[in-house]
Amino acid sequence: MKKIFAAIALFGSMLTMSGCSDYLDILPKDKQTSDMFWKSREDVEAVLGQSYHLLRGSVKDMLYWGELRGGSVNTSETDPAKIQDFQILPNNKCVKWANFYNVIGLANAVLHYAPGVMGEDESYKEEQMKSNQTEAYFLRALSYFYLVRNFRDVPLITEPYIDDQMPTDVAKSSESEVIAQIKKDITDALATNAAKETYTEAWENKGRATKWALYALMADVCLWSEDYDGCITYADNLINATASIRPVFMSSSAQWFTMFYPGNSNESIFEIQFDGDLDQTSGGPTDLTYWNAAPVKLYFSETMTERLQDPETRASVRGIYGTFGYDKTATTEVTSPVIWKYNGMGDEWELKREGDNQDANFIVYRMADVMLMKAEALIRKGGTANWQEALDLIGQTRTRAGMTTSLGIDVAETSELDLLNALLEERDLEFAAEGKRWYDLLRLGRQQNFKYKSQFIDLVMTNNTTANRKWLSSTLSNDDAWFLPIPEWDIQTNKLLVQNPYYDVVQ
Repeated sequence: MKKIFAAIALFGSMLTMSGCSDYLDILPKDKQTSDMFWKSREDVEAVLGQSYHLLRGSVKDMLYWGELRGGSVNTSETDPAKIQDFQILPNNKCVKWANFYNVIGLANAVLHYAPGVMGEDESYKEEQMKSNQTEAYFLRALSYFYLVRNFRDVPLITEPYIDDQMPTDVAKSSESEVIAQIKKDITDALATNAAKETYTEAWENKGRATKWALYALMADVCLWSEDYDGCITYADNLINATASIRPVFMSSSAQWFTMFYPGNSNESIFEIQFDGDLDQTSGGPTDLTYWNAAPVKLYFSETMTERLQDPETRASVRGIYGTFGYDKTATTEVTSPVIWKYNGMGDEWELKREGDNQDANFIVYRMADVMLMKAEALIRKGGTANWQEALDLIGQTRTRAGMTTSLGIDVAETSELDLLNALLEERDLEFAAEGKRWYDLLRLGRQQNFKYKSQFIDLVMTNNTTANRKWLSSTLSNDDAWFLPIPEWDIQTNKLLVQNPYYDVVQ
């Protein structure tokens, strides 16, 4: 089935757009989809398959945008290093948003055209149609969530390009408007009662959108938008689930690395699939070594390496040949270790991925993430009972990792900031190089009316060892600079787009 779905995705590639300015198009304007496509269930599956295929092509963006400004992961590549050093310009090739808008365009098409396919194909029943729509809602919501966290205000497009009369220039919508649409997509998907808990093939349970993935995404969106009660509710939908087949937190230390090899573990909620047997290696989250001529060249920063080398962390499952690795026979000095999560197949250097084995999946959501989302929401809500529950959740992931030292926090005497710092440290170790660090820091700096802005700046400056110090301090003081510039090409081709404020000044 995985090979069939991949073939469908390849067939669906005829629907992809050719450039950034064409993200509204689904097919050439003289061959509109309503006239020649959308005739069968297979047509809908083809577009969905291509949507997942395009999402796979976005993994580099997920890593660059989610890690390089956070200080735990560095790069040696020129354009990504500009992100890392906060020297970003609109013409930087790493700030293009086309991949995500291509996914959105195909999701829009499924939502618009799939109901009509039932009249063309008698075998395409309403239950299957609604299930396909839940996947489209998820893919659109996830794509917009990446865009809004990185560009803040973005064009909000919810209809497919149907004919030449439709406008191709679209102005930006506000962050709050985009977040509202994301939440609506998720609630609309869940309201169909057609979101699957399981699929026929095991890999689909993790590689296609499920009810569990919708819950995880909504918990994340609620946390971002300071809806802490909503975050807790949706996190609990996962944590307290009783379905026989569901994502579960794997409490055994021995199981931790199975999330990355072979992947698609019981803890996983949604991960982007790679398969070397299907030539799905190029551009994937593998080859994350600083010496490799791979599409994604990342390595752990100096400050992160020091934390990973802490004796307790190094000895844990998140240490050597867990989170990081290096050839111990060649050197005793560890400066820029390999990101072993994506490079390893076991607990020794000889088990480093090579060739077709360089096909590690990219995990978007897993249960530990959801648990720590809930912990963060509880901390923000305040109160000793909430704080104790948050500490207990943090303790579960620490214990699973093999960390035996107590955090030494007494909820009766601690502060909100101390708890948030403990949470951030735990998330940095647990989700190292999983594309989450920058968003974790942004929540600290932005929420509660920028309450911890100075602490956010201190954390970024402490962990960033490559940027000019004066430049970094000056840049971070302007919260408009915490977001990326609108891509230059889109500014030139979309007359209604206005460049993000900070970049109007620095160009």
